[in-house]
Amino acid sequence: MAKQKFRTEVSQLLHLIIHSLYSNKEIFLRELISNASDAMDKLRYLTTSDSKYKSLEFNPQIDIRFDNSEKNKTLTISDNGIGMSKADLVENLGTIARSGTKKFIENLSGDSKKDSNLIGQFGVGFYSSFMVADSVEVTTKKAGEKTAFLWKSDGKTGFTIKEVEKDSYGTEIKLFLNDQGSEYTDKWSLENIIKKYSDHIAFPIYLHYTEKKDEKEEQIVDQVNSASAFWKRSKSSLKKKDYNEFYKTFSNDNEDPILHLHTSAEGTLDYTTLFFVPKVAPFDMQNADYKPGVKLYVKRVFITDDDKELMPVYLRFLRGIIDTEDLPLNVSREILQKNKVLDKIKRNSVKKVLKAIENLAKKDKSKYLEFYMQYGVPIKEGLYQDFENRELLMDLLRFRTNKSNEWISLAEYVSNMKKDQKSIFYITGENYDTIKSSPLLEACNKKDVEVLIMDNEIDEFVFSSVSKYKEHNFKSVNHSDALEELQDDDDKKDSNDCDPLIKKMKSVLGDKVKDIKISTRLTDSPSCLVADSSDPTAQMQKMFQQMGQMNMPAAKPILEINPKHKIVKKMLKMSKTKQFKDSVLLVYEQALLAENLKLENPNEFISRLNRVLEKSL
Repeated sequence: MAKQKFRTEVSQLLHLIIHSLYSNKEIFLRELISNASDAMDKLRYLTTSDSKYKSLEFNPQIDIRFDNSEKNKTLTISDNGIGMSKADLVENLGTIARSGTKKFIENLSGDSKKDSNLIGQFGVGFYSSFMVADSVEVTTKKAGEKTAFLWKSDGKTGFTIKEVEKDSYGTEIKLFLNDQGSEYTDKWSLENIIKKYSDHIAFPIYLHYTEKKDEKEEQIVDQVNSASAFWKRSKSSLKKKDYNEFYKTFSNDNEDPILHLHTSAEGTLDYTTLFFVPKVAPFDMQNADYKPGVKLYVKRVFITDDDKELMPVYLRFLRGIIDTEDLPLNVSREILQKNKVLDKIKRNSVKKVLKAIENLAKKDKSKYLEFYMQYGVPIKEGLYQDFENRELLMDLLRFRTNKSNEWISLAEYVSNMKKDQKSIFYITGENYDTIKSSPLLEACNKKDVEVLIMDNEIDEFVFSSVSKYKEHNFKSVNHSDALEELQDDDDKKDSNDCDPLIKKMKSVLGDKVKDIKISTRLTDSPSCLVADSSDPTAQMQKMFQQMGQMNMPAAKPILEINPKHKIVKKMLKMSKTKQFKDSVLLVYEQALLAENLKLENPNEFISRLNRVLEKSL
């Protein structure tokens, strides 16, 4: 029987788990029980939906046994779930067939409590066994198949697989405990861990142990968990602590959730939902192949946890359960995607979730900001994904401004607006500090007009498609005509005749710019770059390029110049010399830099700057 090697990433992972998570090693049992529960969930579903499995006798349970003899300390977890074939063993235990391994490794912080949360998130829980065991044996037989297999490994050198005999389907995991794992051969410690992490697992967990009675050893079997459908219990009987404990069992997260929402509906539709918002965003939230966090049950029978249609994409951070009485147990994925019952449950659930988040924002500002720091981006995605709930989503947005680092809502912005101000002004860019010091804001700062600062790459896209908040239009300060309503008579006065200068500057810059105009927004800077009212901004163009749309024609910016600035005044008096050309290009290039845009040729810029400095020194 040839030993097979682990893939490189598994070896790395095992080393990190064993050495980084030692102080919270009890989670290994949580992970193994959770895997057993998933295996039984899958088989239970198949017994109701697939004729191949309907004849199987299925009485789901998890059995835990231990041996605390001096020479041989072992712990065994067995289930009668779906089981594994030889291919499943190689796929699930010999490698990690997902792209998250590298990211898992990168996310390890050295804080064992935080790192232990990642184990469940990344689906690598089985490997936590090697924190407490020198070797592990997995004996398994897939339901409906005749052959059983034994997988063995020391977690270091690789693994072996061979055919064995096994009477029933399911999986048995036997841990040969090391010195650090010897404490898990005690009834009380095992019972406490099971109650702590797995009390609400939907299947009974039986602990097998011996007890001395009248000088005789008696074999005892106790059910140590409640094994009830937690979400079906009445809300009045549950406390916040109960929800938090169930969440940790359900999600494999060690942190309490930010909020939970428990809903029961009876009447036209009969269903129960229980949703949680994790304190920390799921690791894969921004991945296109994210793992959905909502499980579907029908009459308390698990159906699927891999359907992205259960909740909208922008609420993919939710963890929870939908349990309905109004679907058949053998419902297929194709039916799910077009089902009117689920669609109605989804619509009702989305509204309730958003209302719960809104209530959090009203009741606890600091806690809501914690939520927003984690989930602000998907909430913004909802603005262009969910038109039906756009108004509610708008009220959940928070922004910093040119006037304050404090986060404010759109409603607060509107209440702070100037008497004659009609529009909501915003500015986009890549970095908050850079944006806040942008020349584009000079007129607004002078007139004490508040401007929303949007420094996330999604902002540009979102707010180009969202035109209004209540009766107020959104206007991007990055566009040339945005500030027209703020202009007064003084702004419109042009004390200098700049037409000849503009003509000369156009001859120097050529097609680098779409136009050159006198600016009414600049007070301290000589120049700035803006987009024409109908053109995408430089940031928007950059985003399209990152999305792979390389063939889009580039929209040229408009260069605005400040006629009252000393540099511009001096340029008015310059003749058409090399120094004039250098000055024009430098005025243009500093405007590029102010917007955090790339110089076409940094070396030429340096040479120009040096020539101008030589003349002035």
